[in-house]
Amino acid sequence: MLPAERRKRILEEVRTSGGLDVVSLSERYQVSKSTIRRDLNLLDSQGMLQRVRGGTIDVNARTFAQIAPHAAGDKHRIGEAAAEMVADGDIVLIDIGTTTAAAAEALYGRRVTVLTASLAVIDILRNSPGTELVVLGGVVRSTYLSMVGSLTEQAMDQLRADIAFLGTSGVREDLMVMDSTGTEVPIKKSILRNSNRSYLLASPDKFPGSGILQIAPITDFDGVITTATGPIVDSIKSLNTQVIHP
Repeated sequence: MLPAERRKRILEEVRTSGGLDVVSLSERYQVSKSTIRRDLNLLDSQGMLQRVRGGTIDVNARTFAQIAPHAAGDKHRIGEAAAEMVADGDIVLIDIGTTTAAAAEALYGRRVTVLTASLAVIDILRNSPGTELVVLGGVVRSTYLSMVGSLTEQAMDQLRADIAFLGTSGVREDLMVMDSTGTEVPIKKSILRNSNRSYLLASPDKFPGSGILQIAPITDFDGVITTATGPIVDSIKSLNTQVIHP
């Protein structure tokens, strides 16, 4: 494969998945890590993507609006299945992300309390009859319609939810749940700590997806709600972790 074609494909992957690491790209295209680094440096210099520490790819350039239409049908089904697990009167903690926002849409009009740092979820539920909306503060990340940072984490640690729905950048073959943005990882870990039950909402492209930062092994979750099938999903089932297929 010519270098120009390889760089074109790398850029397409980044825009689709939101972020990839040097090692996986090196294995995928069967070239050295130094070759991949040169490719990424060139794309960075051209303003096509942004490099971050460790030779990884920054996903912040992709906005919520750009990501939301991808696999919209799958996300809708996942969101509906998530809402079916919520009982009236529950305190529900909804993570940031486009798939978790689908769960908020399915909860519209329900008599529940929703805790969130997602501006998208706030917009969806702000006029929802019967729904009590608790907004977790923090620093606004406008590109992804979210609030992040230590203030968000501290607010979350003072609360307790009956059930939580979390998003992810990907689930690796070793069943580690991953993310691509450092400011989000502590918040996701706080969600897991402060929820009686927690479920990962993941569209098919998240297996294995992307991500360079570890959140937790899949066994730390009570279950996964996904439309995906395949080896990674089968491995999750083999651990007796609940997999819900809408």
